[in-house]
Amino acid sequence: MKFRRDIFSFRNRVVVIVVGILLGSISLLYTNDMARRLKEKEQHDVALWAHAMERAGGGGGEMMNDPMIDYIVDSHNNIPFIITDEELRILRAHLIDEEELSDPDRLRELLTGLADENPPIRIDYHWWAGDHYHLIFYGQSSLLKSLYWFPYIQLLAVVVFIILGFIAFRSTKRDEQNRVWIGLAKETAHQLGTPTSSLLGWIEYLKTQPVDRSAVEEMQKDLTHLMKIVDRFSKIGSETPLTPANLNEVVGESVMYFRKRIPRNVTLDYNGLAIAPLRANINTALFEWVVENLMKNSLDALQGHGSIEVHISSDEKHLYVDVKDSGKGIAKANWKRIFEPGFTTKTRGWGLGLSLSRRIIEEYHQGRIAVVESEIGKGTTIRITLKRLFD
Repeated sequence: MKFRRDIFSFRNRVVVIVVGILLGSISLLYTNDMARRLKEKEQHDVALWAHAMERAGGGGGEMMNDPMIDYIVDSHNNIPFIITDEELRILRAHLIDEEELSDPDRLRELLTGLADENPPIRIDYHWWAGDHYHLIFYGQSSLLKSLYWFPYIQLLAVVVFIILGFIAFRSTKRDEQNRVWIGLAKETAHQLGTPTSSLLGWIEYLKTQPVDRSAVEEMQKDLTHLMKIVDRFSKIGSETPLTPANLNEVVGESVMYFRKRIPRNVTLDYNGLAIAPLRANINTALFEWVVENLMKNSLDALQGHGSIEVHISSDEKHLYVDVKDSGKGIAKANWKRIFEPGFTTKTRGWGLGLSLSRRIIEEYHQGRIAVVESEIGKGTTIRITLKRLFD
């Protein structure tokens, strides 16, 4: 069923892309056809002006001052042009910058550019001194230039609209997923509340019975840890206050609890209790969850034998908690993917542990969590980075 849904989803995306390309192509072709027809009309208009000039007078510069020519050429005209004599001296100009007309080099470049856009039109006339001619150099109107660019602007607007729609959809979907997971976490905490309270009563009962006291104490520790887990789930989605804490002790408590519950062939080392205290603003319950989750992932990677090292260090601004194992390692292509919801290399599990860890560190603690080193067959190091707090 999932495979079929994926196929339909892929087909839908292909259909949307094809329809978008088709609409864009139609718009581009139609607009280009309109631009071609407008260009032909403008060329026809200029040719008509030239014909009118030939018929209007005998020629010479006086023709340029004819009121009829003024009306024909300048009335409602947005086509830039320059009229010159045969020696390229300017007789008349329209919609041309005066600075370009007064600079010979710029004028030469302008005439060349106009000639590239449209072939100059020659106006022949007969004068008492002989036959002469004028030239009309003209370009494209602002409307025609806008029409050429319009389909590309339209396509850009459509693309931007699609991107914004996609971002909005992703954001809405992510918010919906977050609400589902927050609801699931709180419901889990609620459901675990009753059995943990019941177990607490049974442990108190066992303390009054002639049983092994050490076993009861370990059960008490496990129940206390279970109650911490319930508290962590209840904090998901809620406002999480951060308080100054000694990171050495917080991480150390997690390590000590975990050390008694790992296989004999696995060693767990921790340097935090042998160095000077390092402080940071954290939520103790959630931060312990992250550290324990990293150690559990390391333990799974060891497959029953190997070593785990939890190492704390610092610089002038940051604190670092490294969890290093000698397990099977992670391919470099998956260094970032392991923090995505649902991604897992295990045969069991939902792939949510590291995703929740990243959310706790980055969103709640404004820190960073990432794979800093990993090699297939040799192990992995994941680092938590927090801002250092000074007394």
